[in-house]
Amino acid sequence: LFNMDFNVKRLAADAGTFLSRAVQFTEEKFGQAERTELDAHLENLLVRAESTKVWTERIMKQTEVLLQPNPTDVRLEEFVYEKLEKKAPTRMNNHELLGQALMDSGSECGPGTAYGNALMKCGEAEKLIGGAEREFMQGAAINFLTPLRNFLEGDFKTILKERKLLQVRRLDLDAAKTRLKKARLAEARAAAEQELRVTQSEFDRQAEITRLLLEGISSTHAHHLRCLNDLVEAQSSYYAQCYQYMVDLQKQLGSFPSSFTNNNQASVSGGAGASAPTIAVSSSLSELRGSGASRRARVLYDYDAASSSELSLLADEVITVSSVPGMDSDWLMGERGNQKGKVPITYLELLN
Repeated sequence: LFNMDFNVKRLAADAGTFLSRAVQFTEEKFGQAERTELDAHLENLLVRAESTKVWTERIMKQTEVLLQPNPTDVRLEEFVYEKLEKKAPTRMNNHELLGQALMDSGSECGPGTAYGNALMKCGEAEKLIGGAEREFMQGAAINFLTPLRNFLEGDFKTILKERKLLQVRRLDLDAAKTRLKKARLAEARAAAEQELRVTQSEFDRQAEITRLLLEGISSTHAHHLRCLNDLVEAQSSYYAQCYQYMVDLQKQLGSFPSSFTNNNQASVSGGAGASAPTIAVSSSLSELRGSGASRRARVLYDYDAASSSELSLLADEVITVSSVPGMDSDWLMGERGNQKGKVPITYLELLN
């Protein structure tokens, strides 16, 4: 019975305190009660903390978009595998998928052909880039995203909790001030003064705790600055890797000279934007077709004959070519000693 009576009294006291805070808050809103203002330094710290929270959320959101374009799909997949008590398989990124497609195509085309070999090399490079991207994303998630998330889910939640408690302590303090003003009897005034001293002490203590937490935001900024430097360094390393992979790939594809690219551009643009060497080649072809004479030509890169009517070519060799009436305009008749067969024009550089 004693415990029950004690609990009832405590419940009544808690209800009375809650009602007192609600009344104080309402009267403040309507301008019927004074409000204890926080000192300017504490107010500035609160504003800075809230701003830090807002921009941290913004940065984290956009970083997640950069590192994980489809986070919902990934999390759903991880959730399913977690329920099945299995580890989710490593998901191939877009570079790796492209690399695999290129390598599969190169294998089907024939690794021994110029085009098939190029497809294989490009596929290998794309896979290397995909691996570098994976390492960058994992590192950025650990060294940049995680600290931001820890701040929002840890330190800032603690700040919010203490800030809310500070609001409660302020309401209690102002309610005690109001009761002291309304007290008329000496006994009532003595009790109100004692309550005011207690609530003032509790408010001051909570204000100090909140201030110390808020001043810790400076350390948070310093930590996040180091994390930002880590992100920049990781990105720099990642892009340098990708650049080196592309430079190496260009060296491997060095048998594809610029004149081949120019020929392609000329055929696509109808010759409108062709460079001077391409115009000269086109002019030479016209002369060759018109006269029916033979010309010497340098082979730009390897070509594997697709049929017995074609002639296989080796890069940098010189052969004799001529135009045959009725032949496709993209081809010429090539001769190397006793060997003879069709050769693609885009693989040749006509010599004077």
